[in-house]
Amino acid sequence: MKLVFASNNKNKILEIRHQLPPKIELLSLEDIGCYEDIPETADTIEGNAILKANYVAEKYGYNCFADDTGLEVDALNGAPGVYSARYAGEQKSAEDNMAKLLQELEGNSNRQANFKTVIALNLDGKQLLFTGIVEGSITTECHGTGGFGYDPIFIPVGESRTFAQLSLDEKALISHRGRAVAQLIAFLKS
Repeated sequence: MKLVFASNNKNKILEIRHQLPPKIELLSLEDIGCYEDIPETADTIEGNAILKANYVAEKYGYNCFADDTGLEVDALNGAPGVYSARYAGEQKSAEDNMAKLLQELEGNSNRQANFKTVIALNLDGKQLLFTGIVEGSITTECHGTGGFGYDPIFIPVGESRTFAQLSLDEKALISHRGRAVAQLIAFLKS
């Protein structure tokens, strides 16, 4: 089965490809010749996942899925949320985003947060959504060199290490994206 993942984020593609069974051939946007920036103009994480999946299905005709992820920090009323990738500006710099978040939480004892991923699957004319959430907390400084995005400052509940300190296998078992992808895979196998 061929399935397009509506992303050119090489880190996300690597993480998801790592989880998929070998019978599913994962194609990126680049693989299908899609080089345009797909608009993410919805005001929810679910909405952005749907926009991206619909764009690929309608414009390219492939069965596909898209994800959107947000980091929701309790002390910031759920921010950065849907704006996680561009929290510190349109340059979408992970370092700038983390610096801004850490600065905004400076001196705040409430560091509770969650990561939420929603996957929209467009398969044979039907659309399904899969949601993965992981609770955790924000550190006061970066730890680890793995992962991407906010991984160096997010410690999931039950762990003493950040996502950036976990192996791909460890992260896949407990992460928001890992949980959403596991639901997607279970559906594709059924």
